[in-house]
Amino acid sequence: MRRETCTVRPEWRKRCEDAGFSFHSIDGVYWDEGFCYHFSAREIDDLEHATTELYKLCMDAAEHIITKERFKELAIPESAWALIRESWDNDHPSLFGRFDLAWNGSGPPKLLEFNADTPTSLIEGSVAQWHWLEDVKPGKDQFNSLHEKLIAQWQWLKAEHGYDHIHFTCVGDSEEDGGNLDYLRDTAMQAGINAPWISIEEIGWSAGDNAFVDVDNQRINTLFKLYPWEWMLTDSFGDNLRRTNMRVIEPPWRMVLANKGLLPILWELFPDHPLLLPASFERHKVLGDYVKKPLLSREGANVEIYKGGEVIRADGTYGDEGFVYQQYTPIPSFDGNFVTIGSWIIGDEPAGIGLREDATEITMNTSRFLPHYFD
Repeated sequence: MRRETCTVRPEWRKRCEDAGFSFHSIDGVYWDEGFCYHFSAREIDDLEHATTELYKLCMDAAEHIITKERFKELAIPESAWALIRESWDNDHPSLFGRFDLAWNGSGPPKLLEFNADTPTSLIEGSVAQWHWLEDVKPGKDQFNSLHEKLIAQWQWLKAEHGYDHIHFTCVGDSEEDGGNLDYLRDTAMQAGINAPWISIEEIGWSAGDNAFVDVDNQRINTLFKLYPWEWMLTDSFGDNLRRTNMRVIEPPWRMVLANKGLLPILWELFPDHPLLLPASFERHKVLGDYVKKPLLSREGANVEIYKGGEVIRADGTYGDEGFVYQQYTPIPSFDGNFVTIGSWIIGDEPAGIGLREDATEITMNTSRFLPHYFD
């Protein structure tokens, strides 16, 4: 694994925008193809195997949390417990998730967190970096089967679960979420699914039908959302989620995996597993340098790193829900750029990676996305 300087394509912006990746320069620099990461085939195999193993561990942990009803430790409101149990007991299917890993190419990767509810950086990880590979590194390969596996998973959801008409939603004025949502809609439509778009603000409630409805007052039977479950539960219509049989992707049981409380429970169930870091709900149980993480933090918000007398903090609005403590592991730095690997799972199969760089060891919404290849 190494960081390399690359020649920037003269019309890279058009190439990205033609693929639907319009937010390539959000907050200044986001897509950065002046550099890339090179891997060996062995390293890619290691990442693929680690992703498969981590997903198995997480599914075992989900079963444990739900069976033992450890929802309070994760600050999940009681109003959601029945939703979680019902969706788990009835095998409501999942589409995708993304593991964030710390790894420099040697030893086992270490799990930092699991983005199991609303993972983004998808369109850049799928088509944008694949187009870069075709243009810049022809003849090389890339750990990236996201597009094909998304279509295959949608086809499975349609054939096995009857998901043939799905409303897709996110916050209406979010360019990044909207770009990811449009891409996911496109893959669903390629699988033969009707996929109308509706902003989260436009979803209504029909008390007479006990159903959520779209702007044409049509019942929403299946909803794909890029909108966190914890926000949905506290929105004005949140209580109605318990009154309807609307199916949701990601399903309610994913709340237990999208929560940082998963980390200490994984360590409790699988102590000393080489892919995990020691973690606890109690500070004194994590020895040495550590990272303090809010249970529901996103994009690094309110994360604090305590190492060798130094404290690195990120601002945000999280923390009232509680914290977990995870043993510190160095985030690999290449020329002063700290890189985190996002490894995707589609259904239950590993599907590719995306790399994000930041100026500190906390990967935030100011990070940059860099493409990769391997021999």
